Amino acid sequence: MSDIPMPFFGQVTDFLENTAPAALREAVTTARKRDTLAGSYPYPRWMKRADYDAALQPLQFELVKLQHWVENTGQRVIVVFEGRDTAGKSGAINRIMEVANHRTVRIEALPRPTDRQLREWFFQRYVARLPAGGEMVLFDRSWYNRAVIEPVFGFCTPDQQARFYQQLPEFERMLVGDGVHLIKIWLNVSRAEQLRRLLAREGDPMRHWKLSRIDIEGLGKWDSYTHAIAQMFERSHTDTAPWTVIRAEDKYRARLAVLLRILGAFDYPAKDRAAVTPPDPQICGTPAIWDAEFWDDGS
Repeated sequence: MSDIPMPFFGQVTDFLENTAPAALREAVTTARKRDTLAGSYPYPRWMKRADYDAALQPLQFELVKLQHWVENTGQRVIVVFEGRDTAGKSGAINRIMEVANHRTVRIEALPRPTDRQLREWFFQRYVARLPAGGEMVLFDRSWYNRAVIEPVFGFCTPDQQARFYQQLPEFERMLVGDGVHLIKIWLNVSRAEQLRRLLAREGDPMRHWKLSRIDIEGLGKWDSYTHAIAQMFERSHTDTAPWTVIRAEDKYRARLAVLLRILGAFDYPAKDRAAVTPPDPQICGTPAIWDAEFWDDGS
């Protein structure tokens, strides 16, 4: 056991060995390291690292051009990153921040609301973090907590969620109508892949901090999450603010698709259109490509 605190050590393993459905346990324990675990995913193995690095470099070069355009022209850009736990939100964001000017591009990962914020208008604390002219904000989770996490864990009432869905379309229309560029990305992983990634975090002192009580309690709530996600897409995928779904079984392919989606949304000077091609349609598209897994786990 490491000297670094690992408060959830053994709890993911216990779920795998004693609670997980047999088919899920078999998928996780018999797979090779770089196998993809979703049966419907179009690629059986992860992309080769050398191929990923070669594809990533020109896209990061394009990101530098994009941020100069955002800063010089006073654009306001929001990219919302959502997805199940371990879907790769932070990894995708980090590929952007590696080459970003942190005065132009910033991450917003809001902690749990304070007592005062719980008594405010729900969107208020997010409004305070929106970009000014010449800024891009990457939301590592966002106001969509109220669509998925909060109802699954009982952190909001049905009336609060209903009010959220009533106000949400107008909130996003106001942002876009005021000139804000709003990109909403949902990264999706299978239950087997999520469990494999949680197991890796459980035993690694350098990554254990990524595990939370919500992650552990969420292990048995897969179907509740699936129902909440389906409702979210139905209620919030609009012409004004559409969702882009990226199947993230392979983190490398997913990160490239994220960058291509963002870069493809803008016409900035000296854009290399040979590098900025449409994302792979087999893993990136509308919510129609979302794979709504159900496991009948009683949640």
